[in-house]
Amino acid sequence: MTIVRYRYRAYPGPGQVQALARAFGCARVVFNDALRARDEAYAAGERIGDTDVQRRVVTLAKQTPGRAWAR
Repeated sequence: MTIVRYRYRAYPGPGQVQALARAFGCARVVFNDALRARDEAYAAGERIGDTDVQRRVVTLAKQTPGRAWAR
């Protein structure tokens, strides 16, 4: 079995840099919210699955006026 590795480099334009920064920023905020929700549930003695995290974090973020960018 041969393992093949490829290396790519991207040179995004100014508009693409802004779009990538927005996308990664949104992902970071949602990830941190999900991690916080899991930690709080664990501290309360509750185990929550991925579906519950999505229901609690992502759906709630979309309904929050301060997180209008998540829509």
